[in-house]
Amino acid sequence: MKKVKHQQIQALKKPFDLLSEELVFIILDLISPNPSDLKSFSLTCKFFYQVEAKHRRSLKPLRSDYLPRILSRYRNTSDLDLTFCPRVTDYSLSVVGCLCGPTLHSLDLSRSASFSAAGLLRLAVKCVNLVEIDLSNATEMRDADAAVLAEARSLQMLKLGRCKMLTDMGIGCIAVGCKRLSTVSLKWCVGVGDLGVALLAVKCCDIRSLDLSYLPITGKCLHDILKLQHLEELLIEGCFGVDDDSLKSLTHDSKSLKKLNASSCQNLTQRGLTSLLSGAGSLQRLDLAHCSSVISLDFASSLKKVSVLQSIRLDGCSVTSDGLKAIGTLCSSLKEVSLSKCVTVTDEGLSSLVMKLKDLKKLDITCCRKLSGVSITQIANSCPLLVSLKMESCSLVSREAFWLIGQKCRLLEELDLTDNEIDDEGLKSISSCLSLTSLKLGICLNITDKGLSYVGTCCSNLRELDLYRSVGITDISISSIAQGCIHLETINISYCQDITDKSLVSLSKCTLLQTFEGRGCPNITSQGLAAIAVRCKRLAKLDLKKCPSINDSGLLALAHFSQNLKQINVSDTAVTDVGLISLANIGCLQNIAVVNSSGLSPSGVAAALLGCGGLRKAKLHASLRTFLPLSLIHHLEARGCAFLWKDNTLQAELDPKYWKLQLEDVVP
Repeated sequence: MKKVKHQQIQALKKPFDLLSEELVFIILDLISPNPSDLKSFSLTCKFFYQVEAKHRRSLKPLRSDYLPRILSRYRNTSDLDLTFCPRVTDYSLSVVGCLCGPTLHSLDLSRSASFSAAGLLRLAVKCVNLVEIDLSNATEMRDADAAVLAEARSLQMLKLGRCKMLTDMGIGCIAVGCKRLSTVSLKWCVGVGDLGVALLAVKCCDIRSLDLSYLPITGKCLHDILKLQHLEELLIEGCFGVDDDSLKSLTHDSKSLKKLNASSCQNLTQRGLTSLLSGAGSLQRLDLAHCSSVISLDFASSLKKVSVLQSIRLDGCSVTSDGLKAIGTLCSSLKEVSLSKCVTVTDEGLSSLVMKLKDLKKLDITCCRKLSGVSITQIANSCPLLVSLKMESCSLVSREAFWLIGQKCRLLEELDLTDNEIDDEGLKSISSCLSLTSLKLGICLNITDKGLSYVGTCCSNLRELDLYRSVGITDISISSIAQGCIHLETINISYCQDITDKSLVSLSKCTLLQTFEGRGCPNITSQGLAAIAVRCKRLAKLDLKKCPSINDSGLLALAHFSQNLKQINVSDTAVTDVGLISLANIGCLQNIAVVNSSGLSPSGVAAALLGCGGLRKAKLHASLRTFLPLSLIHHLEARGCAFLWKDNTLQAELDPKYWKLQLEDVVP
């Protein structure tokens, strides 16, 4: 009996030991989206600490110096993201190879530099099950470095965007060694031409996604590419060499192709596009943004062979009414249409399009300045399934039309009404869209607290709210938003000059808040900022430029509580050396802007920059450049920090109504 009682007492002392690893894994699956929660969980007891190490598969270290210690603990790492580590040496890659070995499946080096072919070779040899690697932005990478990737025989996804030193020879080596490749990105690899791409198409028969954007290729290599049996996605954005003549003899039967991006192909007209689409009967997504051809009736006729098209993007194109009508007739299955900055679009053309598209879910008519309430009425009556509507700067649309959107399009999740004439009655109607997650109301000068309060009361799923320069907004409506929209993640109240600390205290209840933009709000102080810092632990982006009452006490609160902060702008504030140096306590901090802050000294700025070990970008006043030691600047640049020197002088803000009128005078 005594022994049994003793065991029961011991069990009560260590209750967590009664849980099996499987049960703890289930718990960890539920809390894994929040890194701070995972950390707290693992520190509860030794058992949880050990189990959490076994459970974790994905890692995103803040510095490459930590790799030996981190990878020694997390032995089951399969996905390693080193985008926070600007300097990854060959030694670092050797550590990854030795400690991860066959368990590593995915590696992201897209923001890293300082490694060479030797490091990549060790990685390829040790990590035999590596299937994904992102080497984008490795601008110094040459063919010899690419050749060692051929040793990674299991590789299926390879991203080499902006590797501008690579040539056809390097791509050829990869093609010969990595025959299992299914996803390849060569965007901006300007040294790669038709030969390298053709080799890739011939040797890697399993390619499903291929990005050739901004390569100096012609239509010649497309003959080989479109023979790929499994090709689903082809991107040739900005390929000026792809023209009508090079596609003249093109014949293909690419039944697997589902997405084609030929945007900004300035030498591709209706004739070449017809050849390109002739055998793509299964195409679902087509991007022709900023193409040189007029989207007319003749042009639309090239879409006859792609009747199952689901999405079309024509941003920046010259579009005629007959062309839009033909698209609606030929592609009635369209669910997404983007006409952003198509300045020739009229009510007649858009109405004839949307009345044919009963299943339309996403529509972008940003900056289509000729549209009026007639178009909005037709959209509302014809597209009840609409979930996304972007109509920034459609200034001819009357206030009454917005009421109809709320009444007819009840399924809306995303709505961009920036720079429009919507008023409180329109917002009252739009608040009927109960699924709304993103609402942009920047430069809407007719809305007040009354209208925005309707949104706060009804739209409980709201995640993003943009009120940039909507000067009729005060603390009253922000309080309503904070109370009703507890899942809010992003808010922009920049230049809403009646906003005070009361709004920030209210928003601190939104514990999921990640982005707060409050520049140009003179009544915000460090007291309000501290409230946000204490309760909003996920805060990652903070813009407080031109908030003169923000001082060191606010930054000290951030340094203590906001350990997930990645980006901060405290230009034109009352911050001094003390506050700036305190930010070094935030290990995640990557981007800092501090211009025109008179309380800073060169020594204080230097100390802060040195302390922020993960800094990727620093925006400073140009006058500091002569006072900071050149050796310090070179040291920070070698560590991966880029400097942006600004010579701005503090300028008085114009009244939004005034500069909006000025803009309307300039834009036709």
